[in-house]
Amino acid sequence: MYSRPIVPAEFIVPQRVDGPGFHLRQLKMLDAEKDFEAVMASAAEIAKTWRPTSQWPAGLTLEVNRMELGWHQVEFDLRHSFAYTVMNGDESQCLGCCYIYPSSNPSYEVTAHYWARTSDLDVSLGKTFRSFLAEQWPFKHIAFPGREQAWSEW
Repeated sequence: MYSRPIVPAEFIVPQRVDGPGFHLRQLKMLDAEKDFEAVMASAAEIAKTWRPTSQWPAGLTLEVNRMELGWHQVEFDLRHSFAYTVMNGDESQCLGCCYIYPSSNPSYEVTAHYWARTSDLDVSLGKTFRSFLAEQWPFKHIAFPGREQAWSEW
C-alpha cells in the first residue's frame, strides 16, 4: 500500500469519463469476474506494455483477482492510487483498465498505466485516458512507463 494521498483533500476525484464506445469508472471488487475474464483474454496485449520483469497475469486466479481489486478499491478510497475499469456501454464486458500510481521517479508526480483488449481499443483508450488526466487531474508531470518512458528508468 502507498502511504499518503496523491491528491489534495479538496480535490474532487473524477468518478467517470466517457470515451468512444466505453467509459471509465472506479474499479471495485464487484467487478472481479468481468475483470478477470478481460485480463485473461488480454494477456498478449498486456505484455506489450507491462513491466518486462513482471509475470502478471500468469498464474492469476479469480480469488487472487478479487483480493487485488479489493486493494485497488481501498487505495482509491484512501486517495493513494486510482484504478479505473474500462467498460462497454451497458457494462456487460470489461474492456481494460487504467491506473494512476505515485511515482518512484522524482521527475514525475505519478505514473499512468493502461491496457485494453485489442490494439485498436488501446489507441482509443490511450487518447481518452491522457485527455482525462490532462483535463481533470491536478498533475503536471505524468509518466507512462512502458509507453513514453523506458522501463529501465524505473
